[in-house]
Amino acid sequence: QVQLVESGGGLVQAGGSLRLSCAASGGTFSVYAMGWFRQAPGKEREFVAAINWNGGNTVYADSVKGRFTISRDNAKNMVYLQMNSLKPEDTAVYYCGRSSSVIPTMTSGDFGSWGQGTQVTVSS
Repeated sequence: QVQLVESGGGLVQAGGSLRLSCAASGGTFSVYAMGWFRQAPGKEREFVAAINWNGGNTVYADSVKGRFTISRDNAKNMVYLQMNSLKPEDTAVYYCGRSSSVIPTMTSGDFGSWGQGTQVTVSS
């Protein structure tokens, strides 16, 4: 069973940037798609971005397209989320998950092995 640990969250002003990291250990990492989701207080967990096994295929939520970039380094068992031009509505706990598929999808049910999350707060 893979274990995932997110880091890199924090408090940033609107328009700023943050880079989230997700470290994977145990289990199988490099053959599966990986994804980032987020959950704001009182809201459902929502899809942010996903990447296929070798980084050649990525998908994004419309709300972050053009501002966020997902990437991975299979040699280091790491997944990243570069977040630019942050907005107050990006405030949430961000989670990474490992997909049960090699194809990146937007469906939370396709992902598991969630980490504990990292808080991102964007002030206006």
